[in-house]
Amino acid sequence: MTRVLTAADVDAASVRLHGIVERTPLQLNVRLSALTGADVWVKREDLQPVRSYKLRGAYNRIAQLTDEERAAGVVCASAGNHGQGVAFACQRLGINGRIFVPSTTPRQKRDRMVAIGGDAVELVVSGDTYDEAAAAATAHAAKTGAVIVHAFDHPQTIAGQGTVSAEIVEALGKAPDVLVLPVGGGGLLSGVVTWFSERHPQTRIVGVEPAGAASLTAALAAGGPVDLERLDTFVDGAAVRRIGDAPYRVIAPAGIEVVTVPEGAICTEMLDMYQTDGIIAEPAGALATAALRSAVRVKPGQTVVAMVSGGNNDVSRYSEIVERSLVYEGRKHYFLVNFPQEPGALRRFLDEVLGPDDDITLFEYVKRSNRELGPALVGIELGDPAELPNLMARLDASPMTVEAIDPDGPFYRFLI
Repeated sequence: MTRVLTAADVDAASVRLHGIVERTPLQLNVRLSALTGADVWVKREDLQPVRSYKLRGAYNRIAQLTDEERAAGVVCASAGNHGQGVAFACQRLGINGRIFVPSTTPRQKRDRMVAIGGDAVELVVSGDTYDEAAAAATAHAAKTGAVIVHAFDHPQTIAGQGTVSAEIVEALGKAPDVLVLPVGGGGLLSGVVTWFSERHPQTRIVGVEPAGAASLTAALAAGGPVDLERLDTFVDGAAVRRIGDAPYRVIAPAGIEVVTVPEGAICTEMLDMYQTDGIIAEPAGALATAALRSAVRVKPGQTVVAMVSGGNNDVSRYSEIVERSLVYEGRKHYFLVNFPQEPGALRRFLDEVLGPDDDITLFEYVKRSNRELGPALVGIELGDPAELPNLMARLDASPMTVEAIDPDGPFYRFLI
């Protein structure tokens, strides 16, 4: 099998991107260092002009188009960050582009693509997932002759993403012991694996996927890229149904570690990054650092680098982020409670069931005058997650009929 690319291709991309992309800082993270006992550094790709590393791959690909290809224009599909990179490159190089995004792309990312690209790009909303937007982009290319600038499944894109590698080593003055990277379509991971496998093979590289969009994990289990039957689009920057063919050809033989992180854990990490580190990360941007909380074990004293891959987070999403974090930590629980339709029923619930540090965050009650029981949807936030067994014991001992709502069930998804 021929190689997808080499470390020399990545180095050539670094030269091509000089003066275009930011050499983003590598910062020692006190919080994660204390948590792990290692020296944890974060590569701040959220500080790129488009607030994501995706600029590297998009520009490297578009800058190498022929005059004929430039005249035909470019087209891409994006969950948001790649589209901003394409918009930046189109505006900078004077090339017309069309960007297809799924309806799940946050408004903030859509607005940024239009602002960055200006008159050079046109934004089209198509489908509910990245893959549906990609199909629309492919159809447009077939009809018009525009060049597809893939977000991850092209050697030139991969080489551009891999340019973070040399920057990390140069900033540290050495190769890290452990390098933790987010995984969506696999472009970043395959570019970094290519460079490090030749230049510093002793570095342990770990890829991190969201649990609801683990396309690389599925591909490694199946022996090749496969479509995920179910896709959780919450981590929109990494919600790819099928890992890229070219990235897979690099990653699979490398035998690197791949782990998954629950979406709730990502939300908890996003909040810690915001409140403690002063970093505004999008869900995909917090993937790598979230893995250091439990999924990736490192040794005390090791030098660890984790990438903050993007900071394009819509502020309107924070209420959902807080909700998911509370549920993941075991602090937030929902119940269907049948209250006797008699005076004092709610007061007894508060006095006899609720703990002293617990709080009711949701109470929706429907009174049925012709029934003895009235159903209520109750949300409870615990002062201490360890108190859940005691709460459940008090609920069991109460005269009410209570049903806990499964966080993985369809009714819970309706709540948030």
